[in-house]
Amino acid sequence: MSAAAPVSSAAPGVAAAPVFSVDGLWKVFGPKAERVPADPELAALTPAELRSRTGCTAAVRNVSFDVRKGEVFVVMGLSGSGKSTLVRCLTRLIEPTSGGLAIDGEDVLAMDKTRLRELRRHRAAMVFQHFGLLPHRTVLDNVAYGLEIQGVGKAERRAKAAEVVAKVGLEGMEQRRPGQLSGGQQQRVGLARALAVDPEVLLFDEPFSALDPLIRRDMQEEVIRLHREEGRTMVFITHDLNEALRLGERIALMRDGRIVQLGTPEEIVGSPADDYVREFVRDVPREQVMTVRTAMRTASAEEAGNGPAVAPDATVSEAIEAVARAGCAARVVDSGRCVGVVDSGALLGVVAGVGGDANAAVGDGRASVGGSQAAVGDDGAPARGSQAPARGSQAPAKADPGLAAGDDEEVA
Repeated sequence: MSAAAPVSSAAPGVAAAPVFSVDGLWKVFGPKAERVPADPELAALTPAELRSRTGCTAAVRNVSFDVRKGEVFVVMGLSGSGKSTLVRCLTRLIEPTSGGLAIDGEDVLAMDKTRLRELRRHRAAMVFQHFGLLPHRTVLDNVAYGLEIQGVGKAERRAKAAEVVAKVGLEGMEQRRPGQLSGGQQQRVGLARALAVDPEVLLFDEPFSALDPLIRRDMQEEVIRLHREEGRTMVFITHDLNEALRLGERIALMRDGRIVQLGTPEEIVGSPADDYVREFVRDVPREQVMTVRTAMRTASAEEAGNGPAVAPDATVSEAIEAVARAGCAARVVDSGRCVGVVDSGALLGVVAGVGGDANAAVGDGRASVGGSQAAVGDDGAPARGSQAPARGSQAPAKADPGLAAGDDEEVA
């Protein structure tokens, strides 16, 4: 369900420096916004209390995370959760109120206009939900537009644009104009335009939410393919849980401007941090997300030499099929060595969500979990509208009560 493994250029045994490093980031809208993160009492208020006392809205609240080189990092949440504001803060399309923000170790908040322009033109490219194509230009010239802004010569930029157009599956459509393309084709043009400038990081702000389900799935496949082929770092914003689970190697789940859990898809589905996350993921087919590591036990000598073999990162669904076909337990084989065994009882236990540490809070140590406002309503239970969507559907567009007004669509 996840994209390809991240590509790292670090020496063996040495962790690669993060591409983006975000530390205690705040974005507050309203009068004297800077006082909110500076005052612990104001910072601890709920969104409604903060608006009542100060007239301010905290769209991003004390958020910390790192984006590793070559990974697909997904930020997801319902409308008003702060995700779109957050991704715009990464390149200062929206100015953060306080906190730390760096790209490859360089302080983004200290960049002057020249360095900031270079960041946006060369190092990080954005793909928006609304394609923003120039209607009077052809596909080729739309894709080449970023290179034109960079001052690249016409022949060179058109040659590069043609190469990228072919890469996203639009070969033969170079001379069409946006009005002659379908929605999915227009989004491919937007993706090609971002790829043409060869950025270090691709930032996606809900790029597929306006597309029909089948076209949306095709575009998700395109992102997975491009990542597999290029290993490019990607930050992907979405409100759709299925999309997040399908694309993300790590997912930051946001609510009320905070990260309530940060972890792999398996950690978030298998070990929700609180009741809000648990309600959010409860309808996710666990067997399609959880791997056999969750159900693995030590193999006996006889089991280690018999039965079908599955990889440690195989999903429980794949292992169930293997066990059903063979009629016996399956060996978990890593680099030619049997590291454990899974049987039908353990696999079905994972599907049912019983056994193990299924309810333990698991996530990235830097996620801002402690201060999250997970409760909605008087009884502390999350809103029903926040539950995970059924397979193939989108997450509910309706925001939870009390979410930051003025964020995401309003701010963007």
